[in-house]
Amino acid sequence: MSKLNTIEKISKHGLVAVVRGNTEEMAYKTAESCIKGGIKVIELTFTVPNAIDVIKKLIANYKDVVIGAGTVLDLTTANLAIISGAKFIVSPSFSKEVAKTCNVASVPYIPGCMTPTEVQKAMSYGSDIIKVFPGDIVGPSFVSDLRGPFPQVNVMPSGGVNLTSMADWIKKGSFAVSVGGSITKPAKDNDYDKVTKNAKEYVKKVIEVKDGIQK
Repeated sequence: MSKLNTIEKISKHGLVAVVRGNTEEMAYKTAESCIKGGIKVIELTFTVPNAIDVIKKLIANYKDVVIGAGTVLDLTTANLAIISGAKFIVSPSFSKEVAKTCNVASVPYIPGCMTPTEVQKAMSYGSDIIKVFPGDIVGPSFVSDLRGPFPQVNVMPSGGVNLTSMADWIKKGSFAVSVGGSITKPAKDNDYDKVTKNAKEYVKKVIEVKDGIQK
């Protein structure tokens, strides 16, 4: 899958599920439950023990799902993720070294930014998608305000995005939305069926909002 194809798929589906877990098994089952619920883009974070093994297993078993790596804080982690087949790299902040590595490997780098200065810097280093983080701090209007001076920016809010606020984020011009605990929290109680149910609700909501905008 090329860099452009990855970006197009993230845009098409409009929803990235952020998967964490205290164990490899928990993380894998959580991701699997999200996929069963119709989510086609998974961000598996490096807070998961042996995250590389989980990423490899997901890639091997779900060919039609875009699997990326999250909480990538340094160059070493970025290289490990890319070598393992991660299709995109996500960070809570911006790193020049990670940006350069992703550019060379032709893998989308999605850094967390919270100010116009950070956004401009990330874009100047080739970031095709900007993760607005923490989303619950800046709010949906930040997207439309940001797209005034940066009309070409692709924004993906993360942090505090839920089933209620998601519509506002999309309507304000978000490229996609990133959702974690609002979908995956039941996994902590081994309730993976509830994770799947949550995933279905979010997928349905994204489709409804996008259809409404197009009309």
